[in-house]
Amino acid sequence: MIRLLLLLLCPCLLALPSTAAEKPMNVVLIVADDLGWADLACYGSDLHETPNLDRLAAQSIRFTDAYAAAAICSPTRASLLTGKSPTRLGMTIWHEWAARGPDRRGDYVAAEAEPNLKRSEETLAEVLKPRGYATFHVGKWHVGDVRHYPETQGFDVNIGGTLWGAPPTFFWPYRGPFGPDLRYVPGLEGGQPGEYLTDRLTSEAMRLIEGSRARPFFLNLWFYSVHTPIEGKRKHVDYFTPRAEAAKQHTHPTYAAMVHSLDENVGRILAKLDELKMKSHTLVIFMSDNGGLVHKTPWGIATNNAPMRSGKGALYEGGIRIPFIVHWPGVTKPGVCSEPVISHDLFATILEILGVPQPPNPQERDGASLVSLLRNPQARLDRPYLCWHYPHFYPTTNPVSAIRSGNHKLLHFYQENRDELYDLSTDVSEKTNLAKSDPAKTAALRKTLDDWLHSMNARFPRRVTEKR
Repeated sequence: MIRLLLLLLCPCLLALPSTAAEKPMNVVLIVADDLGWADLACYGSDLHETPNLDRLAAQSIRFTDAYAAAAICSPTRASLLTGKSPTRLGMTIWHEWAARGPDRRGDYVAAEAEPNLKRSEETLAEVLKPRGYATFHVGKWHVGDVRHYPETQGFDVNIGGTLWGAPPTFFWPYRGPFGPDLRYVPGLEGGQPGEYLTDRLTSEAMRLIEGSRARPFFLNLWFYSVHTPIEGKRKHVDYFTPRAEAAKQHTHPTYAAMVHSLDENVGRILAKLDELKMKSHTLVIFMSDNGGLVHKTPWGIATNNAPMRSGKGALYEGGIRIPFIVHWPGVTKPGVCSEPVISHDLFATILEILGVPQPPNPQERDGASLVSLLRNPQARLDRPYLCWHYPHFYPTTNPVSAIRSGNHKLLHFYQENRDELYDLSTDVSEKTNLAKSDPAKTAALRKTLDDWLHSMNARFPRRVTEKR
């Protein structure tokens, strides 16, 4: 009775262990940038070497049908922080582009979008901080300008997070021209020539972990890798160059070097948790923010998402399906889960694992807890569909929305007024459009998609002759 009264009087105690022998669960959320579904060896890469992530996957639940909430970065990151669909948030394109205003192609204008995650939105950090958690953000932020930086969204520490989506270079001092900007990565003073950004961010994260032995922590470790510029450490580039000549799917040695450095640094984090005897009470999640980059860049074509179609920016599978690995010590057993899941599921999942009550107004949260899948990867979620909305242009797409229900997936392209229907159980590469041969399924999914867009107050692209 006394303990019940204390819990009611002091919500902070919810984060404390129930007995002296128990320890509260830490959270390490590692997000790679632009890492494609097939970019890890454990997901089938024929060039990239990722022994640390492969080992983590072998000890964890590895999801085969995990999705980013968007095919580009800022919206997915906002979904992770809030548990809400980017469409509900109005954040459907990356920060800088949203701040600049909608672009136009011919007689078609993209939709307007919010450039910043509103401070009125409650983030994971803001839920956990009052419950005794130290909250750290290290790396890419990209969900708002200086008035919306991590420090304004519940994080005690921000190292490296800015409004920008990419560094000018991955080598110290991490500053230089990037398009019209002079960019830099803050909080990384005192480096040496040759220092690599992925290594340095990991060192900073390890320092924060070291200082949190007496207090539970939430570490938001969002690497800039493997986003452009495509730059790898010379010793890794030299290692992969001859191997890339024999590969068929992944053939970019510098990109392979970047993936390898990413893997090395995930290994460093895991080793530090082991060294500090934190592994048994630290939830570790690894994922990407969208599909791999497949259009031409000044550094060449970074990756290949085959068998998935297309890549970053597109709502085909290559643009939104991502690697996703979860290790919940003492609960997850090695396994593979094929249930479709999405990035905004992590908000409810993390809180349930920690035993923290979900915030009020659950109807405004779009994610589902994945705890049942982590306990049993053969389980299924009671969720009829997943939806995406990208009312903008990108080198891989025109404005489009999509829905997946069961194994069927429909895409609606606005400018062309075209529907495409695919059966992912037999056509994961989305080569055979079934829209004309199965008009009933097409019409049903299109109506469900339209109803969902309406419920989200979605913003739409328009022809210039149309009124707002």
